[in-house]
Amino acid sequence: MNFFHRGLRLSVAKGISIDMKDLIIIGGGPGGYVAAIRARQLGMTVAIVEKDAFGGTCLNRGCIPTKAYYRNALAMKDLKASQEFNIQVGSISFDMAGARQRKDQIVHNLVAGIEKLLQANGVVKIKGEATILDKNTVLVNGEKFQSRNFLLATGSVPASLTIPGIDLPGVMNSDQVLELDEVPARLAIIGGGVIGLEFAGIFSSLGSKVTVFEYLPELLNTMDHELGKRLRVFLKKQKINVHTSTRVEKIELDAGALKTLKISAEGKKGPIEAQVDLVLIATGRKPFTTGLNLEELGIATDKAGFILVDRHFSTNVEGIYAIGDVIGGPMLAHVASEEGMVAVEKMAGLETDMHYQAVPACVFTIPEIASVGISEEEAKAQGIAYRTGKFQFGANGKALTMGETDGMVKVLADPEEVIIGVHIIGPHASDLIMEGTMMVKNRLKVTDVSGTIHPHPTLSEAIMEAVLDVHGQAIHLAPPRRANL
Repeated sequence: MNFFHRGLRLSVAKGISIDMKDLIIIGGGPGGYVAAIRARQLGMTVAIVEKDAFGGTCLNRGCIPTKAYYRNALAMKDLKASQEFNIQVGSISFDMAGARQRKDQIVHNLVAGIEKLLQANGVVKIKGEATILDKNTVLVNGEKFQSRNFLLATGSVPASLTIPGIDLPGVMNSDQVLELDEVPARLAIIGGGVIGLEFAGIFSSLGSKVTVFEYLPELLNTMDHELGKRLRVFLKKQKINVHTSTRVEKIELDAGALKTLKISAEGKKGPIEAQVDLVLIATGRKPFTTGLNLEELGIATDKAGFILVDRHFSTNVEGIYAIGDVIGGPMLAHVASEEGMVAVEKMAGLETDMHYQAVPACVFTIPEIASVGISEEEAKAQGIAYRTGKFQFGANGKALTMGETDGMVKVLADPEEVIIGVHIIGPHASDLIMEGTMMVKNRLKVTDVSGTIHPHPTLSEAIMEAVLDVHGQAIHLAPPRRANL
């Protein structure tokens, strides 16, 4: 048996039972299935256990379904703004049930694609719930399977709150709201993070009157605070009501209206009440470890239940590894995928590492938000004497032709002029952030980027201008305006 890595052959100990796999992965999400394929590329014998559909939360109940609805929302936005482009349209209607069918078909096609990839790579698929009996044995549907190593990639589930009325009909989590067949006339969202704000933009564009309640003072609290502050302006333009520094105290049925829910909250200026038709709880996620037998195996977890691992993604039990949402950290699909590849490469004896300093994060609000590296708040906390450069999309020719001028690019550089953070709010931010990710990961300096020719007319020119503005050299930014950014 041999492991392969880009032409490098690695020997593996002999004498292993034919029935024993080199690796069994529990969880077929973006961490698990990617790890399985990479392990097969390295020559391992691999099985993967999945109790539901392959692709995990991201594909089935997260990234992909919400982006399908996000595309519906953008289409509605464009139709409503059609007069700007001298296009006259009649009345507009939206079929939520039809959009759900389209979403389901996209998900189905992608799940089928993953299953074909696993099969083509020779990964054994096992359907069912897994219980690890010992470091070499897992029980699935009453059958025992043997493996030299286990990789736990079981992901996360929506977290709940201890608010009175949380169990009332019409109070949903992010999984449930994806199955709606009608757009609620009035929607309350508890949580001003990524999940809550993405749904706020989607349902507002589709016709809901949306109110967001956030306990913390800032929206998107884990990102650069300027992004959240600027987003609030754009949410207001979309007529989305936002209450920050607000604690929701209870949800109850409104006695004065059939099937109406009443939210009672305490805000900065006193009590707040809202009558709504549906409440979305979007207050984060928690690790899913049910049935894994962690306590009996002695696998260490933190107080929140996340599995503790070292830099090799090994738990405190030899031969058992964990990646993705179940270990905490950046709970993002692309992080889980990279962790999966790094983990199996470590098992194969290769020296690879995660680059957590350069993890891009994207928020599909209207406009989009994307960020990589450290924020201004983090730079201040670390005592870094940073400099910033900014550029508005309103001064970018491509953005003007698109009719999408809201937002800006912000670049942070340290005293050695190394770019340490890139933060974008504006059109196609999720695509543009890749350039920023390459800058941060490779520790590029301002001069490395400023001498790079960017094509015209493109949105990417806004990144170049923001980098130039670190030294006050942005070409399309008048000096009087620079001081006001």
